[in-house]
This record gives sequence, structure tokens and C-alpha cells, in this order.
Amino acid sequence: MIKAVMIVNVQGKPRLIKFYTPMSEQEQQSVIRKIFKQVSSRPETFCNYLEGCVPEFGDSTKIIYRSYASLFIIFAVDQQESDLGILDLIQVFVEALDLCFETVCELDLIFHSDRVHYIIDEIISAGMVLETNLTLIMQAINDQKKLAEENTRTSGPMGSGGLAVSGSHSHMSSHSHHSHSHGGDSYNNPYSSGGGGVGGGAPPPGSTDYVKTGLDAANKIFATLAGTAAGYK
Repeated sequence: MIKAVMIVNVQGKPRLIKFYTPMSEQEQQSVIRKIFKQVSSRPETFCNYLEGCVPEFGDSTKIIYRSYASLFIIFAVDQQESDLGILDLIQVFVEALDLCFETVCELDLIFHSDRVHYIIDEIISAGMVLETNLTLIMQAINDQKKLAEENTRTSGPMGSGGLAVSGSHSHMSSHSHHSHSHGGDSYNNPYSSGGGGVGGGAPPPGSTDYVKTGLDAANKIFATLAGTAAGYK
């Protein structure tokens, strides 16, 4: 079983951290420091694995790593995993990163960490190796990329949806106003220019005609309502 995968630069700054065993954040930080200290101090002529060097993982843990430019790619695994198999798995991971980012560098891992996590998730899940075929891994990554691009195209700018709603609302408001003004039995506002006001126009507010016109309109409404009520009896 794979217990952890990490990518750390030569200054000890982690660029990818994946733990597959339950561990607190404080313990994870301690593990990263201990592993980096031991890996970074080893000469290039030494082999690429260590055994029993992380107490948090237990005595049966192996640390297998490879160095690429300014980065260390490190796997913590149990005794059941093959040393050469994990080294090949690291190579597959690096080649997938190269194909995805076209010659990967440390900045790609910083600014596209979500894609890096997606690649490692296609290779490893819950500490078990899922896929080692580079062609199938890249096919899954490309399919995910196409799906993301299609979602971006179909969603469109949010502003267009807002304009459509606004236009529809304006049209409905205009239609409602038109029906109210010109409906067959609709109430005609006595203060409108075409209504039943004095002289065909609205009298000045506060004048006697203004008050009288309002009272006449109210009496007409009450008479209409009374006639309607009598019709239901």
C-alpha cells in the first residue's frame, strides 16, 4: 500500500502532498520535515530508497524517491510494494505531467495544482495503484479537459441571461399597461389626458374641480359595485 505521495523542492517547500493514511495535520508536517531532511542529505551516488526512517508510519515503511531538477518526488510505501515498481510508477507520473503541461516545471505545480491532483488521482486511489498505462491515463485527463471546455462554452456569460430576463419583464409590463388602458371594461382613470376629467385634462391639484372629479369617480365605482352585487342576488 502507498501511504503518502509528496513533491518537495530543494528548499523543502511542498508542492504536492497526498496522505493515504489517517494522520493529523501536525503529524503530516512532521513527516514532511523528517523525510525531506533524510532525502535531501543523501548523495546522488546513493540508492533511491530508505527503510524504517519515519516513526509516524511505523518500522515497515519504505521511502522511495527520485530527483528531477529542483524537485524531489517521494513515495512512502509499505513492505509489500516493489522498489523497482514504485520507481517505474514515479516515472509514469512524471511523464504524465510532462505531457499535460508540455515540459513540466515547478511553476506548473504551483499554478495548476488542481490538474496535478487529478493526474495523481488517475494513478492512485486510497493508497492502491489504479493505472500504470500512460496512454489510458492521458486519455482520461484529456476527456476531463474537453468536458471542462464544453461546460465553459455552454454556460456562456452570466450577463446575457440577465439581459434576457430584463427584456422579458419590460415586455410584460408594457403589455399589462396596454391591456389596462385599452381593455373593453377596464376602469378609465379620470385624471388621464383622455379620461373623463374636466376639459379632457387633469384639473390642478387642490382645486374644487380636482376634488369634485375625484368624488364623481368614486361614486361611479360604488354604483358599479352595487349593481354587480345586486346581480348576484
